[in-house]
Amino acid sequence: MFKSFNSTGIGSLPHTDPLEACRIIFDSVDIPFWPQLPHRSFHELMVPQYSEGFPFIKIEGEDIYINSAEKAAETAFYEAIANKSGFPISKEFAAGFYTFIDLLKEKNKKYSVIKGHITGPLTFSLSLTDSQKRPIFFDDEKKELSLELLKGKVSWQIDELQTYAEKVLIFIDEPILSALGTSTYVGVSNEEASRMLGEIVAFIQECGGIAGIHCCGKADWPLVLSSGIDVFNYDSYYFWDTLGLYPDDITRFIERGGVIASGIVPTTDAIRDVTFSGLKEQFERGLVSLEEAGVPSDRLRNQILITPSCGTGSLNTEDALKAFSLLKELRNSYVAG
Repeated sequence: MFKSFNSTGIGSLPHTDPLEACRIIFDSVDIPFWPQLPHRSFHELMVPQYSEGFPFIKIEGEDIYINSAEKAAETAFYEAIANKSGFPISKEFAAGFYTFIDLLKEKNKKYSVIKGHITGPLTFSLSLTDSQKRPIFFDDEKKELSLELLKGKVSWQIDELQTYAEKVLIFIDEPILSALGTSTYVGVSNEEASRMLGEIVAFIQECGGIAGIHCCGKADWPLVLSSGIDVFNYDSYYFWDTLGLYPDDITRFIERGGVIASGIVPTTDAIRDVTFSGLKEQFERGLVSLEEAGVPSDRLRNQILITPSCGTGSLNTEDALKAFSLLKELRNSYVAG
């Protein structure tokens, strides 16, 4: 299924042309993924992109919020949950998805793995607010309904993508995990975060998918690693040393077959000064630090993928191309050598 040191991406690209974005992806990585294009439309930002179909949603220009009076689609929403029919993402909200599918049809081949993604339930429900700016996380009914919405986005993607791959990998993007415990999210318990994450992970797997998680920054890695995920992606360019604090958790994760996806290529202005030799040196430093902490070297190096860090969509197109070029060069240095 996964081959060691194979590559994929997180999701967003800075392009507005979905065809150009998809061609870069197919030319650069081993595990193709459909591109999110936040510069193309407000609808393609990480919360609006998965909001379609939620019965209380209101989008006005570049403002999105919950309005309980907006119930026109409520009956259809509950019926979709009951019938397990999923919640499609339209072309208006994900132009890159539809271009990606068109190119897959043209290629007329079956990949080992193809990647999709959703915004995680914690990030979604804490970012989406009502008209009083109160996150729906603190409204038990709407929080649970948002979880059902995201499950529907998962099942729809898997149904659409599995025609073209042996397996579909779904990354759960949970940036807010890195802020748990701060004053901003003082009302969010680790127990509830773990429950919501575990529920969406289990659902991906029940649908026949591979469950991955992406979290930028530092986070409670034991909480993440114990959620049942199959693939763990973190920003190893800046936080390569954080996993070494939890060698037992990492060892348990890889010994049950878990895969580490190392976000080793930076997606900030730092990319302009990065060289291939410096990148590989930093990548190796992260691997060696885990090995020295007691993580089995053979399992670690056989169960690792490489990706850019999150935020490729925030770069300009020239820097994004450099990020993918370095990713490809790093991948080739291991796979070929």
